[in-house]
Amino acid sequence: MLKLSFISAVLALMAGLFSDCKPSEPVQVSQVISSEKLNFRVDTVLSGLKVPWGLAFLPNGDILFTERKGELYLIHDGKLNPEPIGGVPKVKAKGQGGLFDLELHPKYEENGWIYLSYASPDEKNEEGGGSNTAFMRARLKDHTLVDQQVIFKASPNYQTNHHYGARMEFDNDGYLYLTVGDRGGTDFVQDLTNHRGKVFRLNDDGTVPPDNPFVGVPGAMPETFSWGHRNPQGLTLNPTTGEIWETEHGPRGGDELNIIRKGNNYGWPTITYGINYDGTIITKDTVKEGMEQPVIFWRPSIAPCGIDFVTSDKYAPWKGNILVGSMSFRYLERVELEGNEVVHQEKLLENIGRVRVVRQAPDGYLYLGIEGPGMILRLIPE
Repeated sequence: MLKLSFISAVLALMAGLFSDCKPSEPVQVSQVISSEKLNFRVDTVLSGLKVPWGLAFLPNGDILFTERKGELYLIHDGKLNPEPIGGVPKVKAKGQGGLFDLELHPKYEENGWIYLSYASPDEKNEEGGGSNTAFMRARLKDHTLVDQQVIFKASPNYQTNHHYGARMEFDNDGYLYLTVGDRGGTDFVQDLTNHRGKVFRLNDDGTVPPDNPFVGVPGAMPETFSWGHRNPQGLTLNPTTGEIWETEHGPRGGDELNIIRKGNNYGWPTITYGINYDGTIITKDTVKEGMEQPVIFWRPSIAPCGIDFVTSDKYAPWKGNILVGSMSFRYLERVELEGNEVVHQEKLLENIGRVRVVRQAPDGYLYLGIEGPGMILRLIPE
């Protein structure tokens, strides 16, 4: 068995070989990795990428993935179609901005809806200059997105190019959850009259459910489901409980794992376990009445991004665990739960790369989207 440092070196070498090319044909990396409860191999589905941000799995086994620079690709019968899918909306691919997440409608086989999130440049008659997070749905026909509908865009636009949030998830009742970060500023995050630092809940067509917690509250944005967030970069459904779980980037320290509940305030920036990047204090408060505590927080920050629950029998020792991608420390974290309490954590695939996406596919296999080097990987249990 080869150590992971050797695997990382191989992956880095492959990234250098393909750094100036279009996405390449799959390269196999099949060394066995030992973890506390499961041995597995890492297979490379695709290499030579830049920043794969979103992954979605079509019923026929095809894979859709986004490149943050603004391109959408299809892997068909295990082979990449080198031509990007047409009809992708105009994005602001600057800083952390670009084309982001992918999500299929729960009844995709009936209606064909694919949901995308992206950094949308300011349009005529929109408030503010710059960009903000937008969400659209479309259908795929003849390698092109058709029937496009923008279902929600956060407002106003900002000139900053980070903290877009942009994750999406459907719950068991068919509601769509969307995240928008604080867009690089703390002003007004604790204000319900704007879209900064919020998780939103919508019907699948973008309309607002009448039982959203702030419907009818004067001045409040009716889309809002929870508030007081900094930059939510991971979102997933616990299929057992029906609850939505979220990972959130703190400042320097204070990254969070949260359960998103109706009408709750998660505290940013009034309470936090982090500090400013220059070492100055944001607030001395970590607890305040009426504000939620995270399930866990990470200090130092791991930059948690993609997140998913393991439900597949292929990974029986991990069933019920959460997998969380770390971008700053370049590993995958396995989080064991008893109920909603974290009882153990294990680092996997250390130095593999910035783990942007974690997804369990319909076939039961776990896939990772990695940047630095840019790859899509599949974990094969032994």
